[in-house]
Amino acid sequence: MPGRLLRGLWQRWRRYKYRFVPWIALNLSHNPRTLRYVPEESKDKVISDEEVLGTLLKVFQALFVNDFNKQSDILTVFPEPVKTKYQDLLSVQHPGVKQLEYRHQQQNTFTPEEILYKTLGFSVTRAPSTLISAGKGVFVNKGLVPKGAVVSMYPGTVYQKYEPIFFQSIGNPFIFRCLDGVLIDGNDKGISKVVYRSCNGRDQLGPLKMSDSTWLTSEIHNPLAVGQYVNNCSNDRAANVCYQEFDVPAVFPIELKQYLPNIAYSYDKQR
Repeated sequence: MPGRLLRGLWQRWRRYKYRFVPWIALNLSHNPRTLRYVPEESKDKVISDEEVLGTLLKVFQALFVNDFNKQSDILTVFPEPVKTKYQDLLSVQHPGVKQLEYRHQQQNTFTPEEILYKTLGFSVTRAPSTLISAGKGVFVNKGLVPKGAVVSMYPGTVYQKYEPIFFQSIGNPFIFRCLDGVLIDGNDKGISKVVYRSCNGRDQLGPLKMSDSTWLTSEIHNPLAVGQYVNNCSNDRAANVCYQEFDVPAVFPIELKQYLPNIAYSYDKQR
């Protein structure tokens, strides 16, 4: 019994030590591959914000059109130009199919992972990591990823530096700290899950959802919302991806916000 308890505590420590500041400070020089020097926040960009935005819009529009039969309630509140835009996209993706006919042709829809592959040329999925004691990881399960491509998004509740996150942080390995001190809680279990669902319901405007909550389930509508499961590099394996911060612009199409896997903890702080 004591041996099993000690092994359990050791495994927990091996996962937790990377978030224990004194241990990190003492071991930075022992693992140079984990160091990434960023001289200024403005220079922490692998690709431009315009490229990131373009990728998100491309994927989200494809997901919206693929799920067109379920978007009728949303489209009723938009002006004709918006409706026409998506009807035109639908006719391109499904030539010869009218809107009314499409509602009854469920067999023509694709899974979100298939839409990602058709749009970007690759798809990603969560699966058990090949690293020891690393839990789940993210893998390319189809296609090839070109250099500089957006491969995932880090989902979760966004907290400003002064907002309470103590209880959510206990035993939570999915809290990501941005360069400006803002925190993103990407845990899909426990109190973190409850907080995200609450904020998601709070911000909904009639049929319009301001964020995506399906990343909390096994049926993810946005296949990019798996970034919290991307594992860090190790001494044996170099990193093949890196994080890049991106602020969604205020002019982001409101009908596509249903695919954004992030929401602000405070109602008055939209980011």
